[in-house]
Amino acid sequence: MSSLLAELKTIMDTLKVPNEIGIYKAQPAPDQFAVFVPLSDETQNADDRPDNEVQAVRISIFSKSNYRALARSIADAVLDADIVITERRYIGHEDETGYHHYAIDVEKNYLWEE
Repeated sequence: MSSLLAELKTIMDTLKVPNEIGIYKAQPAPDQFAVFVPLSDETQNADDRPDNEVQAVRISIFSKSNYRALARSIADAVLDADIVITERRYIGHEDETGYHHYAIDVEKNYLWEE
């Protein structure tokens, strides 16, 4: 089965945005990076068997400078990949680290493969 996480990793690598799943571990962290947080994997059933799955992921963007340009380029790239944006929001500035935190929630429907 295809994976939304794999598609997002490819998009970020193309945009040259460092990225990790769950937590960014590389130190020192760059001035801009993304973290993918899986939100849900829901199946839709027909005749008691799954026929497709909706995968949802939060893309957390961290930037020490203008996060808006990075958020826009990521949003454009995910839309170009036929990934749906369900929400975008500014989470806040993390004073201890100096990063702005911005989140883009996305989801995509995949056919269930056996």
